[in-house]
Amino acid sequence: MPRLALHILLAVACSCTAFGQTALDEFERGNAFYRDGNYEQATVSYESILKQGLASSSLYFNIGNCYYRMGKIAPAIVAYERALRLQPNDADTKHNLQLVNLKTLDRIEPLPELFFIEWLRSFSAVVPLHTTARLFAASWLLLFAGLSLFYLLTNSALLRFLRGLTIASAIALIPLTIVVVTQIIDSRNRSDAVITTSVVTAKTSPDAQSLDAFVTHEGLKVKLSDAVGEWMKIGLPDGKVGWIRSQDCERI
Repeated sequence: MPRLALHILLAVACSCTAFGQTALDEFERGNAFYRDGNYEQATVSYESILKQGLASSSLYFNIGNCYYRMGKIAPAIVAYERALRLQPNDADTKHNLQLVNLKTLDRIEPLPELFFIEWLRSFSAVVPLHTTARLFAASWLLLFAGLSLFYLLTNSALLRFLRGLTIASAIALIPLTIVVVTQIIDSRNRSDAVITTSVVTAKTSPDAQSLDAFVTHEGLKVKLSDAVGEWMKIGLPDGKVGWIRSQDCERI
């Protein structure tokens, strides 16, 4: 069932303009279409809200549900991925994304990573940026407080405690700095995309006459790294790179 997206409803309901009323009407119309099984019209209503400049994780979740019901794999994945960008820890969206990914053809194993890099990626995916930033700031405060109090205290037991606290804060700052920087870059960099054409043959260079590099299928999530005219350079989780036309993918 579609979500109510209460934060959108409250935002538009508090507005006295025709713009806000139109968005609220479209959202309610979309929910009605969805309940009636008219997923195509529900999608039109939901996406008209996006065109008005209003977006939320719940709205993208509803759009993803519509596309999933219509059997449109790539648009559903794009919608769910966009929902997760706004609300990374939403269990329902993650569950639905896993379900729709089961319908994709490509099964690509990512390149193995060092254990601490994998741990940092997992931590970054689970803990939101604002929480990581607070932990980062708290570690800096503890570090500076510990260093400052070394000159004020004479009690040996307290000094040992402060020494341990300072060392722990300094150690914690190393991974926290990496995670914060990574999360900030990810939040600003829209380099992820989804293949939207049923079958795409990637080329070794941005030229239709160049050699074939590999074949991908609809729904595969890729990384964009460069662009030349109508061509986009993509990277796969297993490290392969190739060039496809921009019309064959959609940026998340």
